[in-house]
Amino acid sequence: MIHKIKSLLAVVAIVLSGVVHAAEIKELNFGIIATEKAGALKQMWEPFLDDMSKAVGVKVNGFYATDYAGIIEAQRFNKVQIAWYGNKAAIDAVDRASGEVFVQFVDLDGTPGYYSYIISHRDSGITSLDQVLKNGKEYTFGIGDPQSTSGTLVPTYYVFTMNGLDPKTHFKAMRSSNHEGNFLAVLNKQVDVATSNSEMTQKIKEKSPEKMEQIRILWTSPLIPRDPLVWRKDLPADMKKKIQDFMVGYGKDDREKEILKNMYRLAGFKASTDAQLLPIRQLELFKDRRKFETDVNMSETDRSAKLAEIDAKLSDLAKQMK
Repeated sequence: MIHKIKSLLAVVAIVLSGVVHAAEIKELNFGIIATEKAGALKQMWEPFLDDMSKAVGVKVNGFYATDYAGIIEAQRFNKVQIAWYGNKAAIDAVDRASGEVFVQFVDLDGTPGYYSYIISHRDSGITSLDQVLKNGKEYTFGIGDPQSTSGTLVPTYYVFTMNGLDPKTHFKAMRSSNHEGNFLAVLNKQVDVATSNSEMTQKIKEKSPEKMEQIRILWTSPLIPRDPLVWRKDLPADMKKKIQDFMVGYGKDDREKEILKNMYRLAGFKASTDAQLLPIRQLELFKDRRKFETDVNMSETDRSAKLAEIDAKLSDLAKQMK
């Protein structure tokens, strides 16, 4: 009997030793993707991170990475505990980095999402998407980060995959950059066409309207859900509550509203879940389905098996979205 009690107490001790409370966390790292120059990002985000530090009771550090992959890997190895992602990158964070969506951006004008664009310079002679699709070998193209929803996934699927084209081979040359880099490349005539999004163009319109006047929008995507924030699932429950309470309650006074406005014209944050990623997962699968449908190197048996596998996943997503 005594032996059993000792064994039970040992098990309880092991279980309790694995329970982490907010008080044991000394600092948090917040992953932020470099959509533009790091100095500008710090100026935008640091006031918010300082306020968050005071609210949750531990120092919150900005972790500025040049690409989404860097933040995903950092979150995977617990070097980053909270991160801002586009929806496509958030899928990888959820699937590979113990991530979980907990809030979503709320736009200043109340729109539930944003748009991907294909843009050109007004002096380029390119006035329509049809020209881009027909004469790709005449043009250079700027695409986004491989994990970017609006910079890569959405335009690749709707503009190229749906037209049976591969941007890697369609253009004279293709380069990858962040949203600011691609916008400036078109503005400075370093590339002929590039991806952009409504967040970047709105920011340029407000700060430098004369630059926006030199840009032509050739294509606008369907609405994309606003960006999510993802935390590690293993954060202590009491810390999660502090973080979420801070997020959804932020933006109530004039000072906080001004900070949010400078962060991509935000009005604040609303609670969200991994469910907001379902339409983007669907988009990824549609893109893969199209690729296998047109792969002349696959046998019919392999193609049928792959398409059946994708269709099963699409069916499961459709059920979840109901």
